[in-house]
Amino acid sequence: MSIYQNLSKLGIILPPLAVPAAAYVPFVQTGKLIFLSGHIAKKDGKPWVGQFGKTLSTADGVVAARAVAIDLLGTLHAAVSDLNRVVRIVKLMSLVNSSTDFTEHHLVTNGASELLVSVFGERGQHARSAFGVAQIPLGACLEIDMIAEVAVI
Repeated sequence: MSIYQNLSKLGIILPPLAVPAAAYVPFVQTGKLIFLSGHIAKKDGKPWVGQFGKTLSTADGVVAARAVAIDLLGTLHAAVSDLNRVVRIVKLMSLVNSSTDFTEHHLVTNGASELLVSVFGERGQHARSAFGVAQIPLGACLEIDMIAEVAVI
């Protein structure tokens, strides 16, 4: 089954490539690796503002992380033109805007990780880091970046 059939089955429509908000590019390819810049969580097209452990729950975070993963897939599609070329999702790094006593960063990030496995199967299994941070640009609750390996054509 193609990646696009998996996306359709999951009811996912890939968003267009987002315009960077500062002095960076959305992705860089070197050899077989594509590095995607961090994507912040959005709700209704605007930054999803909040802090886990204060104004947002872990369940909110799972939804936010899934939404970020969909945005990342939109950028990856723009980078490679065909997601079937993805050999492996190599790594995610997740920055979770959280209070000092919040300890479920890994569970928040599962929203992205589980979606990638649903889309890519074993190729979606990846290494990962999840950090709690005091603040993220625009007050967003979550930012995730990704590294993917692609087949060179």
